[in-house]
Amino acid sequence: MHILVTGATGTLGRAVVPAFVRTGHEVRAFSRASHPGQDVEWVWGDLAWGKGVHGAVRGVDAIIHLATLARKGHRPDSVDLAGTRWLLDAAGEAGVPHLVYVSIVGADQAATGYLEDKLEAERLVRESGIGWTILRSTTFHQHLEVLLQELAAYPAIPLDRSIPWQPVCTSEVAACLIDLVAAGPERGVIEYGGPEIIGMEEVIRTWLRARHLHRLLLPMRYPGGRWAAQRAGWHVTDATPLGRISWREHLFPEPPEPSDDFAIEHTASPTSPATQPDLDPNSHVYGGDEGYERPTRL
Repeated sequence: MHILVTGATGTLGRAVVPAFVRTGHEVRAFSRASHPGQDVEWVWGDLAWGKGVHGAVRGVDAIIHLATLARKGHRPDSVDLAGTRWLLDAAGEAGVPHLVYVSIVGADQAATGYLEDKLEAERLVRESGIGWTILRSTTFHQHLEVLLQELAAYPAIPLDRSIPWQPVCTSEVAACLIDLVAAGPERGVIEYGGPEIIGMEEVIRTWLRARHLHRLLLPMRYPGGRWAAQRAGWHVTDATPLGRISWREHLFPEPPEPSDDFAIEHTASPTSPATQPDLDPNSHVYGGDEGYERPTRL
């Protein structure tokens, strides 16, 4: 299938584009900057102003709409609302049969600020007249790390033990999107989250250990409506299936096991110096294990 991805250079887009390429799809990536690459067709455009949108949607079988927020100088809703309108209008004119919009778990319950824009964008998608699917995701591992990096800038990290998280890996969200595209328009809302719900204290302590940092933790109650919604559990889901990569596994990934290809590539050839007679017992071996020194013969 020929797939258009908006927000292709964002946190999720950087996982989605290669995932679709690996599964044999033709990927057209929409971006404000050019990115060389043989496996991806990069097209220039600015979704906030509707520039390049009509050309980008032409001839595609599905659209993965990931673009969100706006760059400096634009209104905060210029992509989530105005950009979504541009995209839907162009997709309707081009006869694109399916658009998948990625939103946030809890957008329908904590509809204030940014989430209010996401919920309104969902409405635009539902009422667009084209085939659609909405995927609401929980917080990405990477976004949670950004939050913790900001908090770690202080000598003591504020800790609200009442805050639950359900972080999910972007690669698993990308895999879910591949399945949704293959299934066709659902005309429904699907939720997808990480494999576990963990408290803020475990999130912080595990991250500090992984990053070899030491900070004091200052117990407190986070103020504001955003944290009230998080505390109420509006941004976690019991929908299935769930992702498999936990927060700890994200921070402490298992080393990859050597493959058969690795063994073949690292086996010296018959003409390699590593397989030749040892004329100089003190010489280094090259072509097999560079830097290895043969033991001195007795």
